[in-house]
Amino acid sequence: MAELFSPMTLRGLTIDNRIWLAPMCQYSSEAGDGMPGTWHLVHLGARATGGFGLILTEAAAVVPEGRISPQDAGIWSDEHAQAWAPIVDFVHSQGAVIGMQLAHAGRKASTYRPFEGNPRGTVPAAEGGWQPLGASPIAYPGYTEPTEMTEEDIAEVVAAFATAAKRAIGVGFDLVELHAAHGYLLHSFLSPLSNQRTDGYGGDLAGRSRLLIETYEAVRAAVGEDVPVFVRLSASEWVENGFDIAEAVEVARELQSRGVDVIDVSSGGNVPVRVPVGPGYQVPLSAAIKDAGARTATVGLITEPGQAETILTTGQADAILLARVALREPGWPQRAAHELGVEPGPYPPQYTRGRW
Repeated sequence: MAELFSPMTLRGLTIDNRIWLAPMCQYSSEAGDGMPGTWHLVHLGARATGGFGLILTEAAAVVPEGRISPQDAGIWSDEHAQAWAPIVDFVHSQGAVIGMQLAHAGRKASTYRPFEGNPRGTVPAAEGGWQPLGASPIAYPGYTEPTEMTEEDIAEVVAAFATAAKRAIGVGFDLVELHAAHGYLLHSFLSPLSNQRTDGYGGDLAGRSRLLIETYEAVRAAVGEDVPVFVRLSASEWVENGFDIAEAVEVARELQSRGVDVIDVSSGGNVPVRVPVGPGYQVPLSAAIKDAGARTATVGLITEPGQAETILTTGQADAILLARVALREPGWPQRAAHELGVEPGPYPPQYTRGRW
């Protein structure tokens, strides 16, 4: 049996394989109300029929002002949770597990969705935008300067993450992931480039990681001990004096000591920088965190089944997250099964006539 197709058990949850759909923003809540709709059902459902063991949603905002764009999906009300329920039910009907990525965009909120022909930068209030919040009043280049969060603001956001997590589990999601990567709120607190606070949420790594740790603890308390909780980290900012792999390892160790189930290892996004992109370019970051004792999932230009299998068999990660290749190929796990000699492969009965 190929490692890619071996099950993983997290607490009481078993995921059938190690091929997981990475969170990818769709910017498709067209009414600007954060509600998921038919697009989200088809997008996520197609990957469930394609054989992915775990489906992770796009970043779902825990408060309205936590959206990246006005068209982002959300989970800030019970009505949002109910709108996600049919998607959860369909994914489960295909034998897959589904998790929700919980997010707050912080200083990168209220921006135009990055579709061809759209402007770039902050959406003004007249067009449905809002004033972003951040760790410090330091703008992401080209965006509006955020308002520095007060400790009261911080407490409200922590509570919002916990409430959103409880909502998600309440409508059937199997796990939740905290988005602490790509320059969004939790990551921006971790980084000395965007966090220059002088209170207990800034300064040394313990201060800069305090918001993430408090958020994790609040979410864990909200969902209980039986529900897996993931954290996505940008384990390098690829720039001098930024949040780096050494600090990411320390944060991962702290989270692991508190019971985190998987560190979803990505990188970048907090400052504009040229990233040394290449096949599997983020895998060494995952390997470093895994070597420190945490269970990891890795992502980043992993496109071929043999490549993914080697990452697992060499102990560089525990699971593979696919993003862009999954957009091109919703049935990638089915091709992987064929190439790795796993039969009959993860096909719904309706698709067995199309086996490789």
